[in-house]
Amino acid sequence: MAKVLVVTSGKGGVGKTTSTAALGAALAQGGENVVVVDFDVGLRNLDLIMGAERRVVYDLINVVQGDAKLNQALIRDKRIENLSLLPASQTRDKDALTPEGVERVIGELREKFDWVICDSPAGIEKGALLAMRHADMAVVVTNPEVSSVRDSDRIIGMLDSKTVKAENGERMEKHLLLTRYDPGRAARNEMLKTEDVLEILSIPLLGIIPESEEVLRASNLGAPVTLNSPTSAPARAYFDAARRLKGEKVEIVVPMQRGGLMSKLFGRRVA
Repeated sequence: MAKVLVVTSGKGGVGKTTSTAALGAALAQGGENVVVVDFDVGLRNLDLIMGAERRVVYDLINVVQGDAKLNQALIRDKRIENLSLLPASQTRDKDALTPEGVERVIGELREKFDWVICDSPAGIEKGALLAMRHADMAVVVTNPEVSSVRDSDRIIGMLDSKTVKAENGERMEKHLLLTRYDPGRAARNEMLKTEDVLEILSIPLLGIIPESEEVLRASNLGAPVTLNSPTSAPARAYFDAARRLKGEKVEIVVPMQRGGLMSKLFGRRVA
């Protein structure tokens, strides 16, 4: 049965959808059977990054409301056979999502895939709550900025109180993904250092994704960066993060300013 993973944050624009696509593709490239689910009803973007916007016929709302079967709405990626997309609706609002319908759809997806990765909308409203509701684990995406970290702290509190696991007294496995990291700005104290973010949020570090034009270029071409530019620094960071999600012990490294060198972040291992 699948692991349900929610990719979430409090602040918009931190890279949730990009990370959902990249992690999903990386897991699929590693042999896992993966589906990525867009919960951002009304602001559908995951299909664009996956290069499937012209293939959307039915969407999450259609399946939740019983207007279409799950197999009719699932879009199989043309580049990776074991990667699929369940898109969001672009013409409905989040009130069209029902707790009962979401529970049923997640249950069906669990039976078909190894990983169900839910791309949550930003904020703390209904769509975000339903995206995290049935998750087994969470990736909290944040930029090294005070406002982003503060909002992520609020999301961590919701993961510990508003999910099925929390209500059953179980621990929600949470991981921090630090995106848009710029070593030059960090050295000039223009953004929070990795250690500062970890101290504030107090959850294990899954990976550090460096600021890179490769991410934007890949998104504009309709491909996860792990597919479009697999040897780039952000792609390598996402591949390592995906391996950690599977339980492998991969040492986390911090991008350095000069020459693309990497320095080890001792003591920051992720189980």
